[in-house]
Amino acid sequence: MEPPLSLATTVRREVRVRGVVQGVGFRPFVYTLAMRLGLTGEVSNDLDGVLAQVQGAPPDVESFCRAIEAEAPALAVVESVTWRDLPARAESGFTIATSGAAAIGSPGRRTLVPADVATCADCSAELTDPADRRYRHPFITCTNCGPRFTIVTGLPYDRPMTTMAGFAMCGECAREYADPADRRFHAQPIACHACGPVLEFVEPGVAPCHREVALARAREVLAGGGIVAVKGIGGYHLACDATDPAAVARLRRRKHRGDKPFAVLVPDLATARRIVEVDEVAAGLLTSPRRPIVLLPAVRPADGTSPEVSPPCEPVVADEVAPRVGRLGVMLPPSALHQVLFGLDGDAGGPGVLVLTSGNLAGEPIVTDDAAALERLAGIADAWLRHDRAIHVPCDDSVVTVADGAELPIRRSRGFAPMPVTLPFEVADTLAVGGDLKNTFCLAQGRSAWMSGHLGDMDDLATQTALGHAVAQLQALVEVTPRRLVSDAHPGYRSAAWARRRAAADGLEPPVVVQHHHAHLAAVMAENQVDPDARVLGFAFDGTGFGPDGAIWGGEVMLARYDGFTRLAHLDYVPLPGGDATVQRTYRMALAQLWHAGIDWDAKGIGALPPVAACPDHERRVVAHQLETGLGCVPTSSMGRLFDAAASLLGVCHHAGYEAQAAMELQALAEAAERDGVEPGEYAVPLLGAPLLGVQDAEAVGREPIGPAPSRWDIAVLIRQLVDDVRAGRAPGSIALGFHRAIATAVADVAERSVSLVDDRRVALSGGVFCNGLLLTMTRRALSARGFTALTHRLVPPNDGGLALGQIAVGAQRRIVTGPFPASCGQGPPDR
Repeated sequence: MEPPLSLATTVRREVRVRGVVQGVGFRPFVYTLAMRLGLTGEVSNDLDGVLAQVQGAPPDVESFCRAIEAEAPALAVVESVTWRDLPARAESGFTIATSGAAAIGSPGRRTLVPADVATCADCSAELTDPADRRYRHPFITCTNCGPRFTIVTGLPYDRPMTTMAGFAMCGECAREYADPADRRFHAQPIACHACGPVLEFVEPGVAPCHREVALARAREVLAGGGIVAVKGIGGYHLACDATDPAAVARLRRRKHRGDKPFAVLVPDLATARRIVEVDEVAAGLLTSPRRPIVLLPAVRPADGTSPEVSPPCEPVVADEVAPRVGRLGVMLPPSALHQVLFGLDGDAGGPGVLVLTSGNLAGEPIVTDDAAALERLAGIADAWLRHDRAIHVPCDDSVVTVADGAELPIRRSRGFAPMPVTLPFEVADTLAVGGDLKNTFCLAQGRSAWMSGHLGDMDDLATQTALGHAVAQLQALVEVTPRRLVSDAHPGYRSAAWARRRAAADGLEPPVVVQHHHAHLAAVMAENQVDPDARVLGFAFDGTGFGPDGAIWGGEVMLARYDGFTRLAHLDYVPLPGGDATVQRTYRMALAQLWHAGIDWDAKGIGALPPVAACPDHERRVVAHQLETGLGCVPTSSMGRLFDAAASLLGVCHHAGYEAQAAMELQALAEAAERDGVEPGEYAVPLLGAPLLGVQDAEAVGREPIGPAPSRWDIAVLIRQLVDDVRAGRAPGSIALGFHRAIATAVADVAERSVSLVDDRRVALSGGVFCNGLLLTMTRRALSARGFTALTHRLVPPNDGGLALGQIAVGAQRRIVTGPFPASCGQGPPDR
């Protein structure tokens, strides 16, 4: 028998743990660890994370300090573990102390609130077990799963500081909550049928129904072709039967959705495999605790089967769900409510696959409030399935895809926010407001950058209002009071105007303005931990970004540092006749490219090129006049517009009803050709102008936009090659595949010519065009074959949803606090 420890042979240590350590079962873990090692003391939450005091034999205390990070719960993110020794004292046992509650915004240090977590396997098993007391409970949760960020109202993260505060626990739940050996020990959203939130089904002219009756009625309406607004974790969804073309078309019409793809919800991985191609990486993403929407290749109707599924696929998702893009956005249930919505054994059958799209009007933020949902979704939904647990923080679904065997974020929101991105250097308290499309903002302090969830497009007043609310919420939650603001350099951006008003109201200096494509590259550099002194060759490809010369940039090659950039090359300028009208009518961009390449618009006969035939006669005359006179034209070097033009030249898409529609349909055509083993067309994009190696002061390159006039990709040559193959009758898929390969090869060619200017042969790829997984894969492989390392996005999207992170990085390093940019940053717009 071991002799009892005396105070003389005992050590006492206070251990501080910082990071994502609240709401993830950290205190129960500490309790169990201390009991295993025979330690006494206590553990509690506070505003700075988790604080423990442990006492016992020195080797056991040392083991505790090592294990607290090495064995931390799976959902925890331990940023640091520090300790100090204290005098030993007489005590027995180990306890979990009551945490000190404090409202958001109270003074003190900061802890990190975890993101929302999908239902874990243990809870899912209980949900479907008739013998379990939480059988069919739509709000089942435990320490390892459930809502977090969207329900938190204050810190530290304890039940009184969540929207569960108004639900008094029943005796059974209270016992589980207080039992250190229970999986629900201090699980803040804990509830059951007796004491938790209650489902309610509301439809016009009918008395509301509740609980199981509400679920049964929701399935009945969905099966009958109806549209149901479903209150989820971070907001309302709109749901309908994905196998019913009429229901999907009705939802499109009511939501003014155009042809933009819908996402679908499936009950399990087996169903996902029947409708999309699921490899190991995709399966991991679909089943991850974050439960994002995953964009995957659709199972093609040619054979009706997935390689992993037999017999032929059932159910069949309606073509109207995601027309002509070759991919489906698929999500597994992010909560128990979504799981039971499909029904359990013995339930009347509902749809096997559901369309699940954000509950909002086109362009507006997602709806979270019950009264607002009844009002704002009244013209869309036939009924509402809701509950009485409030959503405090709106958070839309996240979207990811797989490119070159790795995850590529498209929209970073639920399941990710508000988890911080670690920066490669320290920054002062800063707020970056992002761009006007796919708006997200970022708060930063030290080496932490907190990206907001997806807000939407800033052309809608409701989104601008939502920006203000979301900034206030996150600012209070992470306790960062910005002393510097950063925005896009576009003078007309609403986000930039908001930042200017905010800076003036707070008595701060005007916002730092950051060139759009520099911010894109800085974002991918920051998430890849590029050092502030390093120069990186960057390719920023997107649809629209304000250039300091007044042109619309978007096909840019830059030698970049955080504190500046040099524009080395870009796509040759082509007139954009009519602005937004040309973005929507892609045949206009194709006509401009034909004009730029010196190709006549022969509108007669069956040999007319597709964009010429698609353009009405009177409009064609107007566009010709604009191009000849420059009236209503602005020059653009946009890669996104080049993809639009190529899509129209191939007859793939002449009218874009949503952003990047033409590019997505062109990508789908190329991917289908690649899967079928079609030989790609052979095209080249020659580089014109000053040689890239002509920069004299290599040390200055990347600090400021100086240097000789940039080189230009001669896209007229590419357009002539494409036209020749179109007229020769080459298969559109072959041309589309060759077009993608030509762009990837052009990137690798420029990288090779610029190698003497690049540190460690690193090449950064960013901008919305690189959401194209085919192009990204081809480009990475072309660079790798020539010995370059491609820096790509894994934490934030390459599109404008990642801009704010780049703005943070540039704003911290730039010496020039406000614009305008020097005129020497690039060649001016051409005369023609």
